[in-house]
Amino acid sequence: MAQLEPLYDKKYKCTMCEQPFATKKVRSRFVKVLSYDTDFAPLYAVESVNPNLYYVNVCPTCGFSFTDEFSLYFPPGADKVISDKICSQWVPHDFSAERTINEGINTFKLGAYCSTLKKEKHIVTAGLYIRAAWLYRGLANELQEMRFLKLALSQYTDSFSTGDYSGTHVSELRLMYLIAELSRRTGNSQDAVRFFSRVIEKQRQSVEPQIIQMAKDRWQEMREEQKVY
Repeated sequence: MAQLEPLYDKKYKCTMCEQPFATKKVRSRFVKVLSYDTDFAPLYAVESVNPNLYYVNVCPTCGFSFTDEFSLYFPPGADKVISDKICSQWVPHDFSAERTINEGINTFKLGAYCSTLKKEKHIVTAGLYIRAAWLYRGLANELQEMRFLKLALSQYTDSFSTGDYSGTHVSELRLMYLIAELSRRTGNSQDAVRFFSRVIEKQRQSVEPQIIQMAKDRWQEMREEQKVY
């Protein structure tokens, strides 16, 4: 009997050029998370078995890059913009095999660019940016990590103001916490305090006590840091 491998091929049809292709995904039974960082970045027991490396599907034919969160709908004119800016300039590249961290990062950049051109929800684009930041954190590249955390923060803030997170797996409480935590990490303590406070204010009606506690912990850490200075 053949031994089960962590990676398997999942079939997709590109929503842009309609060409079929297969790309690697990680079998859930092989995924072991040791811990989570304060912005929900997972630390995996085996880095090569990191589902985030395979989060973005890249069509090898036209270069359109998307995730399972992308909608099937293309706003009027979006397909032409994507065709002009991505497909017509695409140098055939196959991301369907096992990916390195750098290859994973490149797929997030492609995915975020496609998401922006397609006018996907801000919450979708934010998810791409923050995952790219997590991969840069794994490489200890703080400069690029901060760059992508700021991009994620901007999209999360727009998602909060437009309400486009509604109906997704990201709750209002989780979104407010993320805005606060990314503000803290990128040096905007005023917004961090404001949004941590808003999270804590909802503790009586919250069904996510863990996020309430995380907000209290970050709030306390910020108070301790202010005392030092």
